[in-house]
Amino acid sequence: MSNGSPACALCDGPIPEHREGAFCSAGCRSVAETLPEPPEQEAEPEPAADADTTAVYFSVDGMHSATCEAYLETVARRIDGVVDADASYVTESVRVDCTGDPPTERLTEALSGLGYDATRRDDREPGPTVDTDGGIVDGALGYRYAAGVVFASFLLIPYAVVFYPSHLAALLGFADPLAGEAGIATVLPVFIVLTFVIIVVTGAPVLRDAYIAIVLRKPNTGLLVTLTAMAAFLFGVPGFFAGVSGAYYDLAVVGVATVTGATFYESLAKREAASELTDLTVSRVEHAQRETESGTETVPVADLEPGDRVLVPEGERVPVDGTLTEGECTVDEAVVTGESLPVRKRAGDDLIGGSVITTGAAVLAVGDDVRSSVDRLAASVWGFQSATHGGQRRANRIAERVTPPLVAVAVVAGAGALVLSGGRVAVGIVALLTTFIAASPWALGFATPLSAGTSVSRALSRGVAVFDETVFERLRGVDTVVFDKTGTLTTGRMDVLDTDVTGEGADSEALLAAAAALERRASHPAAAALVDAFGETAPTVDSFTSHPTGVEGVVDGRRVLVGNPELFGERGWTVPDRVRDRATEARQSGHLPVIVGSTDAVEDGPETGEPAGVVVVGDEARPDWEATLERLANRGLDVVILTGDDESAAAGFADSPHVTHVFAGVPPAGKSAAVRRLRAEGPVAMVGDGTNDAPALAAADLGISLGSGTALAAEASDLAVVEDDLDGVAAAFDLSAESYSRRRWNDRAALLYNAAAIPLAVVGLLNPLLTMAAAVLCCGLIAGNAFRETRVA
Repeated sequence: MSNGSPACALCDGPIPEHREGAFCSAGCRSVAETLPEPPEQEAEPEPAADADTTAVYFSVDGMHSATCEAYLETVARRIDGVVDADASYVTESVRVDCTGDPPTERLTEALSGLGYDATRRDDREPGPTVDTDGGIVDGALGYRYAAGVVFASFLLIPYAVVFYPSHLAALLGFADPLAGEAGIATVLPVFIVLTFVIIVVTGAPVLRDAYIAIVLRKPNTGLLVTLTAMAAFLFGVPGFFAGVSGAYYDLAVVGVATVTGATFYESLAKREAASELTDLTVSRVEHAQRETESGTETVPVADLEPGDRVLVPEGERVPVDGTLTEGECTVDEAVVTGESLPVRKRAGDDLIGGSVITTGAAVLAVGDDVRSSVDRLAASVWGFQSATHGGQRRANRIAERVTPPLVAVAVVAGAGALVLSGGRVAVGIVALLTTFIAASPWALGFATPLSAGTSVSRALSRGVAVFDETVFERLRGVDTVVFDKTGTLTTGRMDVLDTDVTGEGADSEALLAAAAALERRASHPAAAALVDAFGETAPTVDSFTSHPTGVEGVVDGRRVLVGNPELFGERGWTVPDRVRDRATEARQSGHLPVIVGSTDAVEDGPETGEPAGVVVVGDEARPDWEATLERLANRGLDVVILTGDDESAAAGFADSPHVTHVFAGVPPAGKSAAVRRLRAEGPVAMVGDGTNDAPALAAADLGISLGSGTALAAEASDLAVVEDDLDGVAAAFDLSAESYSRRRWNDRAALLYNAAAIPLAVVGLLNPLLTMAAAVLCCGLIAGNAFRETRVA
């Protein structure tokens, strides 16, 4: 592709030489004329970088909040040579911009530790996992939770036997069975050791969050849980010297165990959702056949240089962008352009890396930019993802507001108790710790991941895989839903839609069977459609020849031609007006006309004959597309359709009363530009399935991919409809309302613990038994609401 070509005013893509004006396609012109230009700051999603900088991408296991993002960005920016760093816990990725050679080893080491495991994106290997009935989860987190359950069981049962009678006696005014120094001294060391082990081993992720909050000076729920657990753990010793028999080891254990358990469940739900899409693939090529003076050699694509000649056999993918140097071929460019019909190429035409040679072979001259368009799409996806962080959790925002006054009140309470008790330090410490125990909203650390996990799990049970729980909140704010056409509103596969072949009964059936027998040896999408429709019998094929415009051969003693009108003209056949008009009508409807004909002459060379008719092949609309769009429109959402196909292929959708705009002939970069312009008017959700949709999916406020799509599309999206059911898109909006209601209720329920504990502490009636009762009630309500069955249409 020529670097000197003028750039499209909308998508910055090269303008073909045959086009006039400022746009590379009619679709880009239509988008620019219809949609307002976005604000300047939103026009470029990828972070600005100096020409000498290099972007390095890391996958980091262990990220689960915006706190993790901020910490890893800070760590990366401290490394010499790093210009900027952007992290996204949604994709568990970190982008680092460096000057000169990237300090990969130092960055990997710096980004690892504290429970994080960083690897270069290209070097990523699966980490340790454990199998569960529900799926595959992170091994370290699973083992910590398992250890916590075991140790907690050993601790809480004897704790209830030893301490709860003492707390109950105090409430009822009876003698304390543990009164006196000897009673407590006998059991205190055992509970101190076991509680400490549970806090350190099981609560390690919580402690890490607290440490990060302190380093970044940004409180989070992990810090609230840690303050409560440590206060409960430390209470026993000063309480003993202050003459208070209570010990809150049970609260410390329950606090860290429930929060870690909720995090474990959230991780399990997310892994289950991700595992639904493991069979998807990206259309990239690793090796190429490069021509040499002595023949050809197989080389890695990375070793190709501008001007190299590369041989691409029929049925193979084009490894990099370039120019066809000789002959003709037919190319399926759907993976990049979204165009569902194959395209005929002649010498001098551009070939797109990632596309498939369906007929003939191609000799490619490598372009100046030795990459495929698929690779550029992947880079674009990374840019969008790294420029869009996961949203700040509402619970963390509460923690930021609550923590400073909570610490201040605790210090004041401790100082006041110290003064009023005549300088008894133990009394002051007890008052300080009691404030944290009663007033810290630690249950938010349990409610947040549990709500997220149940929302993700509930969505998966309805065929919607969600990779980030904040999707539900963002989905509620969407104003516009954008659909790709090919493979999204349509089935994405070629089928025989109509047959118009002259001849009586057996003659037409025999001709179609012969055509299918020849197409069985071809590799383009229309061939598979003809074989599926007419390939039940197996006529004898005596010879076969593939042309850029179709196929021909001798079948059961008759020469058969199958292809477009150009093939018949090249072979000297006359195409009747009836057949030509039917072919034109099919093309205007966005379908592919396949002309078939036969003759008795079987000798090589041109033969005179007449086509018998037309088989119409096309990509059918999904049966539920209109019902889905109607449900979305009834929600007050604008529906926009973007497609790489021409206007005739999208005409049926444009006629729907539920569609606001249809933009046809839009290239992948144009789709991203259209999404950015729509975002200027309000939040946008993009629905697509192909690699060519990935940049637009990532550019949208919310990306939705169908289960039949490519891995690049899935990675760029925020949720996927696993069963490839378009109705799941509308169901996702219903699930967002359910998730919002669940989260809001659980956030309120998390504060019930404090609503009970604070008044008891103020009047001096707070003791470990009542505290645990409040904690169990609070967590029980949260769990009950989280797992409550609801009805989603």
